[in-house]
Amino acid sequence: MSIQPRFALSSLAFTLCVLAGLTLPVQAQDVSFDNLKRVENSEMAVAYIDPEADFSVYRRVAILQPYVAFRANWQRDQNRSSVTRVSARDMERIRADVGSLLEDVLVEALEADNGYEVVSGAADDVLLVRPAIIDLDVTAPDTNTAGRTRQISSTAGAATLYIELFDSVSGKIIGRAADRRIAGRAGGMMQWSNAVTNRSEARRMFRPWADRLRAFMDSHYSGDN
Repeated sequence: MSIQPRFALSSLAFTLCVLAGLTLPVQAQDVSFDNLKRVENSEMAVAYIDPEADFSVYRRVAILQPYVAFRANWQRDQNRSSVTRVSARDMERIRADVGSLLEDVLVEALEADNGYEVVSGAADDVLLVRPAIIDLDVTAPDTNTAGRTRQISSTAGAATLYIELFDSVSGKIIGRAADRRIAGRAGGMMQWSNAVTNRSEARRMFRPWADRLRAFMDSHYSGDN
């Protein structure tokens, strides 16, 4: 049984939910609007959890297709300051690539070393993960219209991860976290930017988030079958 339709949201509704969640760290609330408790000393910029949720029951994970959104006015700013022109088609391709890459990195981290099976259906032992990348800022996008032009940059860009955890059967939200990272070149070195280098830097940026999700799962895993 697919769990995708059960948690499907329109882009507008999901965006509003994301923005509502990200206002929480600014307000420094100990309890979120949906009664999740703030996690102290989290490795994420902000994290909330249902204190009554039993995460030890989850042996498998289902991941919804990541939602990806650029920072405000990103296309306009790119087209004003860059030699390349970014089209709506370019943005759609980048969103698809970023979402697919994020999902791949999450799956790799969860499944590594005989870890957690990633599935597509709901069950009592399945944790549902809904990830999103928002405020995506690609410094030097590789576009189909760039021709032979190339761009030099010391950073591939930045992004904010917004992730929600649900019980896959009840649909109850039991966790939420957000964190922002910059995809920087090693040592701040300047580098030609293209699709290959951008993908490599994005993977490097996503991996710590994936590792933190895996560590969170491991910290609650009882070892019982």
